[in-house]
Amino acid sequence: MSADLTARVSSVPTAESRPLDEEDDYKPFVAGKVLGAQLRYLRRSKGLAIKDVAPQIRASVSKISRMERGESPPREQDVLDLVRHYGVEAPEQIEEILELIQRAKARSWLHQYSDITPGWLRRLIGLEDSATEIRTYETQLVPGLLQVPDYTRAVIKAARPDATEEEMQRRVELRRLRQQLLDREGRPQLVALLDEAILRRPTGGPRVMCQQLRYLRRAATLDRINIRIVTFEKGASIGPGVPVTHLAFAANGPSEIIYLEQLNSALYLSKRADVESYRLVLDELAYAAESRRASLKLLDDAIKKYASAGTF
Repeated sequence: MSADLTARVSSVPTAESRPLDEEDDYKPFVAGKVLGAQLRYLRRSKGLAIKDVAPQIRASVSKISRMERGESPPREQDVLDLVRHYGVEAPEQIEEILELIQRAKARSWLHQYSDITPGWLRRLIGLEDSATEIRTYETQLVPGLLQVPDYTRAVIKAARPDATEEEMQRRVELRRLRQQLLDREGRPQLVALLDEAILRRPTGGPRVMCQQLRYLRRAATLDRINIRIVTFEKGASIGPGVPVTHLAFAANGPSEIIYLEQLNSALYLSKRADVESYRLVLDELAYAAESRRASLKLLDDAIKKYASAGTF
């Protein structure tokens, strides 16, 4: 956990951070994480275990644990009962806590897609929306944040062959809304390390691949977006074999998180040792990846290959 998350309630936000009422400061998911971290800090500062405080709100140990992990919007009265039990009485501190609760409960655009987004994916989207840096290594597919609509359609069709046209369109729309964070000013730093297999796998066919790779080619020249190719030769001995994403956040946000996507679920790792281990793997992959210029050349070569299969 970062030092910013263990600061006292009265120091949130800090003098260096933006005001709490600015729109981008605390998105719902991150507000829940910040609130949970504050509850954990206050409890530990009193030398209390979770089992010691659960009776204060007639809750189970697992409920307190979920509150401290920020996994679901908490009941306002439960939070107030806990912080007062921890000795927080100052009106300004209570006001800050109440504002975090309201932000944690706020509904975002993602709510309208809750029927097609499992909890583990909603969590990722919430984290992406507030990350200052996203580093990802992909082995099979172009990262979701960089997919063009036709490529997304091909991916969905392969994974869900029985999907209706309406469901397909909603999933494509969801992907595009998720990508809007790369269009805004102050977008996160994105480093996408792509296994060479992604360029060679004709997802959606030559036309779609041409469209997708041309988009990657353009995106790779934009500020704060770095797309690098990890070739078979250089990545064979260090590639983990599965996609890995590392997300970092600004002061008062969550601690660093490693996201490991599986077939129908995902793992989120936040323990310091786990994060450091995967961060080192990403560092090694970045070191082994082709330079920006060489990566652009590989993209150009792949585009020519797919374009030769037809006229686009």
